[in-house]
Amino acid sequence: MTTIDDESGYVAVTAMTGRFPGASTVAEFWDNLLQGTESITLTGTTESDHVPAYGILPGADEFDAEFFGYSPEEALIIDPQQRLLLECAHEALERAGHGGPERLTTGVFVGGSSTDHAAKVRERLPSMAESKVRLGSDLDYLSSRIAYKLGLSGPAMTVLTACSSSLVAVHLAVQSLLSGDCALAIAGGASVLVDVPRMRYDPDGIFSRHGRCRPFDANGDGTVGASAVGVVVLRPLTEAHADGDHIHAVIRGTAVNNDGRAKIGFTAPSVSGQAAAIRAAHLVAGVDAGEIGYVETHGTATAMGDPIEIAALTRAFRDSTDGVGYCRIGSVKSNIGHADAAAGVVGLIKTVLCVEHAMLPASLHFERPNPEIDFGSSPFVVNTRTQPWAGSPRIAGVNAIGIGGTNAHAVIAQAPPPRPTSSAPSPQLLVLSARTEQALDRLARLLAEQVADQDLADVAWTLQTGRTHHAVRRYVVAASVAEAVSALRGETHAAPDDLVALGDRWVAGEPVDFTALHAGHQRRRARVPTYPFERRPHTM
Repeated sequence: MTTIDDESGYVAVTAMTGRFPGASTVAEFWDNLLQGTESITLTGTTESDHVPAYGILPGADEFDAEFFGYSPEEALIIDPQQRLLLECAHEALERAGHGGPERLTTGVFVGGSSTDHAAKVRERLPSMAESKVRLGSDLDYLSSRIAYKLGLSGPAMTVLTACSSSLVAVHLAVQSLLSGDCALAIAGGASVLVDVPRMRYDPDGIFSRHGRCRPFDANGDGTVGASAVGVVVLRPLTEAHADGDHIHAVIRGTAVNNDGRAKIGFTAPSVSGQAAAIRAAHLVAGVDAGEIGYVETHGTATAMGDPIEIAALTRAFRDSTDGVGYCRIGSVKSNIGHADAAAGVVGLIKTVLCVEHAMLPASLHFERPNPEIDFGSSPFVVNTRTQPWAGSPRIAGVNAIGIGGTNAHAVIAQAPPPRPTSSAPSPQLLVLSARTEQALDRLARLLAEQVADQDLADVAWTLQTGRTHHAVRRYVVAASVAEAVSALRGETHAAPDDLVALGDRWVAGEPVDFTALHAGHQRRRARVPTYPFERRPHTM
């Protein structure tokens, strides 16, 4: 068995972004999870045959079209889930510290959901060429639009395996990184409906008649639909660690398969198929099931799905442990609903946060176990309260199941300690840029709020080399964090002539070798604000 100190074959999660019901950032999403917030909205429908709730995504129709070079009409034609995924991909690269002009060969692996956006475009703009409608809404272009607009030259693949799409996308990204097809990868998915869908209730379907998702509970009657976007940035662990990237957690292994015909119907899940995928991921990761302290399940609260998933997990775990009741499980669907193609990456983001922060948020609405689930002889117990994650190393699993039978599983572990940095001469040159003066002012305010408790040289290095440099530019020179904050807020300070001259050259658009400022010093990528999009509604 490999150990957590053996980095070969592992992949680092170096950044995460997303839009979720009740949260416009990953930080807000995590805070909601810790607080046990249910972000599902009762829709107030009076129709007895319709599902009465949905995980609504605030600002689903908003987009910074000008930032990406689109006219208002072009932005209208593009499906909102593609627009938001493009914004999140850009933000994720900046969070990873790899948004600068010198980009690594980067792959894009994303999934999406079918929407009615094309029909809306045809109705509102009947004279619009069909080719333009398809370019704006067909899922074929979900990944290549990102690659084109962000200038990414690695593989660009759209992944469609229904509810498991985005976790399968992560698996493909991991494989591409390990095979050398790319050096960095964006992976995830989106499922966005601007208008709350009117979903007719089907007793044989997956949606709850009462509008509440109760995974593994005796009263569970299905899930609730939701809109969400989630993106992670991945890099081989050895390279991320050596290059000073922030590492949220480590993907130790992933696996994907299909049920084939080993189930009662096309839409039904399979014990044997899921168990095989889970066990394969354990073997790839080099872990015994007894080491796994948490599993983020698919957890839809359906009468068939939940018992089959626990039976499959138990079968896979029993290949390497006979432990009972030691591994906690949960489902983010109890908080925000089922985000369809984005569900897998949303579960992954939650799990990475759990591993990173050593906290286990409560899985909501569990009171009595589903009588069809044999928890008593299984390794699992539903995590019903938010609590610290005791023990180390922290290792978790993420499970995703797609209608049609494509299963995906990932094993996540805590990151190694960050590499040390070396001292650097003071003061530092902090550069900021944006498309407009308003955006630049906002960026300066955000940086002033976020620079505290960080190494100023790391902040300077990240701003200089990890961001796209836009036309409207500003810089400050500071010898300390306190001085940086006051300078960003408009106060002036004396500064060395050589750094002032370098900053002036950069503002004038002249080429500047920022790496020379840090020669001989080890730096880490700092947590600095991403580009503050100026988003406006583009409603069809």
